[in-house]
Amino acid sequence: MKLEIIQNNDKITGVLEGRLDTAASQQFAADMMPLLDAADKHIVLDCSKLEFISSSGLRLFLSLRKATIAKGGDVTITGVSAEIKQVFTITGFYSLFIFK
Repeated sequence: MKLEIIQNNDKITGVLEGRLDTAASQQFAADMMPLLDAADKHIVLDCSKLEFISSSGLRLFLSLRKATIAKGGDVTITGVSAEIKQVFTITGFYSLFIFK
């Protein structure tokens, strides 16, 4: 799992690549700290290169969403595959995020 963070003035983008499974979630949690620090901004999670997401990964997305709500920011998810979109839909997480 790889996370590249790109910062702009009022927006921060996290580009996810690979599999966000249970094994990768601990490292991803550490790697996403700059996103949590910028929770007062508009955060875009580019998932066009994300191959898989587990419940551990979903939990990390949810923690980022909670942080942005608390600090006045928001999270938009882009580029999800049909399979990953289905995971969000089945778990009820689809309605919690903005998808583009």
